[in-house]
Amino acid sequence: MADDGDGKLRTEGSSDGGLGGAGEAPAGAAAAVVGGGEMLLNVGLLALALLAAYRLYLRWGTRSGPGGAARQSQAAALPRMKRRDFSLEQLREFDGARNPRILLAVNGKVFDVTKGSKFYGPEGPYGIFAGRDASRGLATFCLDKDALRDEYDDLSDLNAVQMESVREWEMQFKEKYDYVGRLLKPGEEPSEYTDEEDTKDHTKQE
Repeated sequence: MADDGDGKLRTEGSSDGGLGGAGEAPAGAAAAVVGGGEMLLNVGLLALALLAAYRLYLRWGTRSGPGGAARQSQAAALPRMKRRDFSLEQLREFDGARNPRILLAVNGKVFDVTKGSKFYGPEGPYGIFAGRDASRGLATFCLDKDALRDEYDDLSDLNAVQMESVREWEMQFKEKYDYVGRLLKPGEEPSEYTDEEDTKDHTKQE
């Protein structure tokens, strides 16, 4: 943050001789100017910090209000989702707005992130990924619509570092959220999962 000059100490002599008699400011006056400048700077920094905190509260604080609490309660009451595969169109239904359940895909895997609705819900900081393939956005650290594709994204243009980042995100989601199935490529047929496979995999995750 640049100083606007209010706290700048002048070293030139006074043109009228003033209090110093020889045109020099007394030491006490100089110290007062320095102290006053530092205090002004500290007050300014504190005001900026408070303003930033207030803006964050306005932006995200409403999620803990009655509406946000009701949505989280509704999400917590949802039964565990049975294993199935999804096309992009089917995945978009689970965006936390049209459907209280929230799904997203990472590296071809679909995860149920409903319990993380404060992050992935409509008002969350990562809500843009709800019901979508989040791979490109996570790989490039982009949280806007440029990171989303309406067509199937094979990620073939990502570099090695970005692909490694996608794999790391995939591992983190596997540890924290339920894996519910695959994101289907165009023309690919969904797998048929047995109850035994579904139960076995959920037990492994726990």
